[in-house]
Amino acid sequence: MAKSTLSFVCQNCGAAYNRWQGKCESCGEWNTLAEEDTTGSVPVSIRSKRRGRTFALESLTGKSNDAPRLSSGMTELDRVTGGGFVRGSVLLVGGDPGIGKSTLLTQATSMLARAGHRAVYISGEEAVAQVRLRAERLGLADAPVQLAAETSVEDIVSTLSEGAVPRLIVIDSIQTMWTDTVESAPGTVTQVRASAQALIRFAKKSGAAIILVGHVTKDGQIAGPRVVEHMVDAVLSFEGEGSQQFRILRAVKNRFGPTDEIGVFEMTGLGLREVSNPSELFLSERDLGSPGTAVFAGIEGTRPVLVELQALVAPTTLGTPRRAVVGWDPSRLSMVLAVLEAHCGVKLSGYDVYLNVAGGLRIQEPAADLAAAAALVSSLVNAPLPTDAVYFGEISLSGAVRPVAQTSARLKEAAKLGFGRAVLPESARGEVGSDGGLTLNTVGGLTSLVAEIAARGSPRNGGAGNREASREGVTEKNATPARFRRENS
Repeated sequence: MAKSTLSFVCQNCGAAYNRWQGKCESCGEWNTLAEEDTTGSVPVSIRSKRRGRTFALESLTGKSNDAPRLSSGMTELDRVTGGGFVRGSVLLVGGDPGIGKSTLLTQATSMLARAGHRAVYISGEEAVAQVRLRAERLGLADAPVQLAAETSVEDIVSTLSEGAVPRLIVIDSIQTMWTDTVESAPGTVTQVRASAQALIRFAKKSGAAIILVGHVTKDGQIAGPRVVEHMVDAVLSFEGEGSQQFRILRAVKNRFGPTDEIGVFEMTGLGLREVSNPSELFLSERDLGSPGTAVFAGIEGTRPVLVELQALVAPTTLGTPRRAVVGWDPSRLSMVLAVLEAHCGVKLSGYDVYLNVAGGLRIQEPAADLAAAAALVSSLVNAPLPTDAVYFGEISLSGAVRPVAQTSARLKEAAKLGFGRAVLPESARGEVGSDGGLTLNTVGGLTSLVAEIAARGSPRNGGAGNREASREGVTEKNATPARFRRENS
């Protein structure tokens, strides 16, 4: 009989220690060590000293066929996965509670089942009756999806091995699964890792595609050991704000496709509706003619997306002004503010700055620098930007505006949505193909754009506000960057 071995395992990173301690030295998290029995954490076949079997080795040369894919029937989901589910692949889907993970996977399995493929939905958190209620609400009760409420990995693998191999298997969720090979409680690092490994072995052996649903922590990271993310073939993140009806499916890791594509969905009473043109959705509720709003022409993967950037610059009474960002990198905002102050003479040290990406989309590319700067200056000087203009360009630390990739695709999307002009880097003019009749306003440096916006500024309402704005010289018609420096010094 094997001797019982106890160790303290970090529930965040999976590091093991011989004794308990408050802080994990591996990941730096506090109070994440839990006592686990690791006697059976390694299978007997791995612990034994038997000699392994030999296998044939192959060379790099040879004919390689593309991995066969199975279309899910949802265009946005296929876009993120790279064209569909690959046979024998394992995907990990994470997202906040209530964001719509179960709804998305219920719709995907129902569409596959209606197409004649065997689709299985295993729920470890809900009963079969609860899953049926969701299917009835979505209008998918007639789909021949095979349901089960089970948490034992051995029983699941044994049941799925009978009959025809399922084309798609959904495990909701991996944190509720447990295996007999380890003695730990379900949800612990050891159980999650062992259960995921058993399901991955079944997928590779049978050729079935498996989707694992994972819980997320308070900071948005998928809960459990990071080694699970390394074992699976793709990691998908389902994002969105609770107050918004938009949902974004993003690939964090994908061995069989791109990682910069996004899928856009809209949550409705009948489930998730695919959004083929996200730009119209994100711009449907624009604040036309309001200072501090600029339309950014961005690229998400291979698809151009137009989204509105909203900025608010307000005087502060605090010693340290606030810098709040939603949907953009806070370090990029700090850089843009530093460039505006150093090279354009726009002093924002006495103002609170708020920046928001409308619609709940998260922007990751630096091409949004120019749109963010235009929105900030527009809010500062109370000068509405043209409603038919789009902005894109990367700002360097010297104040120059650098070109970005796929300029033609951005301009075509803007022209298709009825925009009449585009503000873009001057060096990108040679890359412009068919601009769709747009008026191109090129800028070589940020100073010229700031001066142009400031020249259209108007005083804010209120006597004190008028005197303050006039004293800082940011609302007069003849404002220039030199005027900013002289009157703010």
